[in-house]
Amino acid sequence: MAELISGYFAQSGFATLSWENVVMFAIASLLLYLAVAKDAEPLLLIPIAFGMIIANIPPQVTGVFEPGTGFMWILQQGLVLGIYPPLIFLGIGAVTDFSFVLANPKTLFLGAAAQIGIFVTFIAANLLGFSLLDAAAISIIGGADGPTSIYVASILKSQYLPVIAIASYSYIALVPIIQPPVMKLLTTKKERRIVMGKQLRKVSKLERIVFPVVSTIAISIIVPQSLPLIGMLMLGNLLRENGRTKRLVEASGKYISDTVIILLCVSVGAKADGKIFLSVESIMVMVLGCAAFIVATASGVLFAKLMNLFSTNKVNPLIGAAGVSAVPTAARVAQKVASEEDGTNFILMHAMGPNIAGVIGSAVAAGVFLSIIK
Repeated sequence: MAELISGYFAQSGFATLSWENVVMFAIASLLLYLAVAKDAEPLLLIPIAFGMIIANIPPQVTGVFEPGTGFMWILQQGLVLGIYPPLIFLGIGAVTDFSFVLANPKTLFLGAAAQIGIFVTFIAANLLGFSLLDAAAISIIGGADGPTSIYVASILKSQYLPVIAIASYSYIALVPIIQPPVMKLLTTKKERRIVMGKQLRKVSKLERIVFPVVSTIAISIIVPQSLPLIGMLMLGNLLRENGRTKRLVEASGKYISDTVIILLCVSVGAKADGKIFLSVESIMVMVLGCAAFIVATASGVLFAKLMNLFSTNKVNPLIGAAGVSAVPTAARVAQKVASEEDGTNFILMHAMGPNIAGVIGSAVAAGVFLSIIK
């Protein structure tokens, strides 16, 4: 009987469980707490955290990561092959109204300015000893765009993919905490009280239909490697705007997108091996990601202030902080900070322009890295 019991434990997970696995269980539990108790991006963090739990049940005994046959190995092929992120971009396009950008095209520059955080972090990460491939993957965290971060990390085969994914989604959840101090530090009360026009010009249906087509052609010719993300984003938007494909809009923006988010997040979490995740380099990735996000926020605000030096129609600099890709959270944060100074100042619709432009900007930045470094 003792031999049978001993043999059972030798084949169970207890025999190969490491302290790193236990720590990762604790981290996964913390993410679950934040998602459920604090409502911090639960649609993302819950499947990521559960994937982390799966990853740290010793794979030697579960067999779920066995190449060719393991369930998790099969599930992760959509991540490894870069299939999941473009499908999420399809869903984003299907629920995004680009009219805010079309009504005020100069907000594209604010979205572009916020991407400075990406390129600054790329240089910093490389100087700190990360390879060009890993530095490029890490830097995309600064765009606050989870799918793009994951896409670049998977295509470049970065060993820090799970850390990058968790960092990017964590900072998206922390937008209301991280951004306001930076915004207030770089602006005066007078600037935060700038009132912009209450109405944006009405964008015609023709403009809304033409925009995704022209954008796909123009951006993809300039930055070809951005096509998988930009193309699917604009396809989703074209489905939304043409008025003839409501069923496809519903499928893209809801059923396909939600399903892929589950598969993507579980796959990402299941790559969180404790031995990699708990390394000094991984902690540096988290710190660099936070720095990238702060620099991106600051860049957007400062560029908006620069625009005001040469413009008669002043923009509220707070909308520059919305140039990161966290849609619509960053735009709502800009509105909240503005309302604290003047409860009647409504800048949300103006902030949505840079916010949406940021999605395009981060995808273009990803394409630039993939074109140059891959």
